[in-house]
Amino acid sequence: MANITPDMVKELRDRTGAGFMDCKRALEEVEGDLDRAVALLRERGVAAAAKKAGRDAREGLVSSYIHAGGRLGVLIEVNCETDFVARNEDFQKLVKDLAMQVAGLAPEFVTVESIPAEITERKTAELMADESVASKPEAIRGKIVEGQLRKWHQQVVLYEQPFRDSDQTVGQLITDAVAKIGENIRVRRFTRYQLGEEM
Repeated sequence: MANITPDMVKELRDRTGAGFMDCKRALEEVEGDLDRAVALLRERGVAAAAKKAGRDAREGLVSSYIHAGGRLGVLIEVNCETDFVARNEDFQKLVKDLAMQVAGLAPEFVTVESIPAEITERKTAELMADESVASKPEAIRGKIVEGQLRKWHQQVVLYEQPFRDSDQTVGQLITDAVAKIGENIRVRRFTRYQLGEEM
């Protein structure tokens, strides 16, 4: 069995935000391998977040972000379960980060499920009609369109977008926050304003 030092536990805590005992147990399970311990805690966090996903989230914050120069602004509502968490520094930072994400990447929808069916149908028909897809064998057209829809979701759906310059999506960022904070968190809605955009 590997010798688990307090420094190892501290480093894992700093990287994951998990509790001291959770970090110690994870390191013991993976015999001191820090990267495997991070992966193990992330898996457990995702499982914990999935359990919390059904819980009611009616508290939270409405926050704004105005980009330098005042030509671009965002209003966003992010919900959590209690007002205690809404006042938490980690939650407030998450909300600010999400507002900046909306300002920078201009998503149109919160989740894939929130896209109206007619818009998805129209986009699917548009992709199917594209020459590059229509010229392929019929058996693979569906798979091609499915892949193109996923790419489109990464552009127009907040939860599917990559968060800043990381490999992590916004949805994964929120899942990690749920695991760390211990409450269900979800983006309810947002509005992005850009000076001079079409009315």
